[in-house]
Formats: sequence, C-alpha cells, structure tokens
Amino acid sequence: MTDNFSSTNQQHNSSDVLTATSTDFVVKKSALTTIIKPSRGWVQLNLREVWKYKELLYFLTWRDIKVRYKQTVLGAAWAILQPFLTMIVFSIFFGRLAKVPSDGIPYPIFAYCALLPWQLFANTLTQSGNSLVGNQQLITKVYFPRLVIPISVVLGGLVDFGIAFVVLLGMMFYYGIVPTVATLTLPLFLLLAIATALAVGLWLSALNVKYRDVRYTIPFLTQFWLFATPIAYPSSMVPEQWRAVYGLNPMAGVVEGFRWALLGKEQGPGTLLAVSTVVVIILLVGGLYYFRRMEKTFADIV
Repeated sequence: MTDNFSSTNQQHNSSDVLTATSTDFVVKKSALTTIIKPSRGWVQLNLREVWKYKELLYFLTWRDIKVRYKQTVLGAAWAILQPFLTMIVFSIFFGRLAKVPSDGIPYPIFAYCALLPWQLFANTLTQSGNSLVGNQQLITKVYFPRLVIPISVVLGGLVDFGIAFVVLLGMMFYYGIVPTVATLTLPLFLLLAIATALAVGLWLSALNVKYRDVRYTIPFLTQFWLFATPIAYPSSMVPEQWRAVYGLNPMAGVVEGFRWALLGKEQGPGTLLAVSTVVVIILLVGGLYYFRRMEKTFADIV
C-alpha cells in the first residue's frame, strides 16, 4: 500500500511538472510574439519608430557610401569632379560666350557655389527614388520602418557634399572672398536642401513601387529642374513681380540662400526664400503621410 501510494504520488508530481513546464513554455512564447497588422484609415507618422532603428539607419548609410566608391579608380574624387567639371562647362558657355551676369561675383565660384546644393539634391533624388525597389529583398523579408531607406540615402549624400565643400573654401580663398556673419546661417540652408531632397524622394520612391515607369521620369525631371533653378544664372534676372512665383521651385530659395550666406551678396533671398520654405514644408509633410499610407503595401507589390 505504501509503495502504491508513493508511486501514485510520484506520477501526480511528474504530471504537475509537465503541466507547469508546458504552461511556462506557452507564456514565454506568447511574450516573444509580435503581431504586425496593416493600419487602417489615417496613419500616424510615428517618427519615434525610426529613431529606435537608428543602428539600422547607420549601417544602411555606411553600406551606400561603401558601395558607391567600391572598385572605383578615383574613389571619393568623383564627389569633386562632378560639380567642378560642370562649373567649367557653365563658365565657358554661360559665363564667357553667353555673358550671363553673376551679380558681380566671379562666375566660376558663382556657379560652383550653386552646384554644391544642387548635386546633393539631384543625386539624392535619383537614388532615393529607386531606393525601395533596389532594396526589395530586404523589404519582403524583414520588418522595419521603411522610412529608414530614403533617409539613409540622404545622409549618405552629405558625405559627398562635405568633400566638395572643401574645394569651395579653396576657391573663396583664391578669389579673396571673406566669410561674413551670414555664413552662420549656412546650416539652415543645408537643412532646407536636405528637406527638399527628402520630400521629393519620399513621393517618388513610394510611387516607384507601384508605377515602375517613375524611374524613367526621374532623369528627365532632374534635367528640367536644373535649368529651372538659378544655377547658371542669377535669380535677379527674373522680374520682381514673378519672384514669388519663381519661389515655388524650392531649390531656387536653397541656391540663392547658399550664395547669400557664403559669397557676401548684399541682397538676401527674401520673398524667394520664404515661398520656397513653405513649399518644402508642404511637400515634406505630404510626402511623409503619403509614404506611411502606402508603406503597408510595399512588401506585397514591390
């Protein structure tokens, strides 16, 4: 009787152990399970989520930089050659042959100063517009806020800008242009250039996922936008009554802001800059909401 009781008691104990172990396993498993559902109706920007993935943002940015110059002969020198060679072409055809005015500033530095923010914008626009399609394998396999991808492209472009900016400092020294107090406002204009590139890049990258022919329109859009921006010519050539309308091109305010901050132009961007800033804010906020709204479909149709 005693043995039977002990045996029965042991069986009950082992059963309890199995039950407890099974229950603990279920609890632990449910604690590690994350359910992701598509949003409905109006979406929230939830930009804090991007900050949580800051390490991924860093690695994607560093990956883009390394891939850009991997197995290249000139390496980072391409960041200087692109705006510098374009400046030479503009100086010959627009500065010497066409005699385009440059507001009393030597034409080479007049053009190069404008080409720096433009190259940042144009390169970022091209790469961010194709960034989601180019990372489709990553999007379909792992969850993370998709905003990280176009933002990493913008941050990678700042490296090229910094390298080319050193040449601009050398040209300012060569032409005897002394920085003024207005130079302190340069980070604001750089921020405006980044916001412009990101705003347009968000729209194009989201549209490119659904409509693949968007990638063919990006080179044409960039080329048209170049001549619609006061790079080879000053904005002073635009009649005063049309200056506010011209400011609807956000890069017009960015370029004129750079020249005013670095080259000591007496007349500030004024109305042109104000209109461009408002346009950038509208484009950026609208682009963020549109991108977040379309984000739930990226993995299905990319």
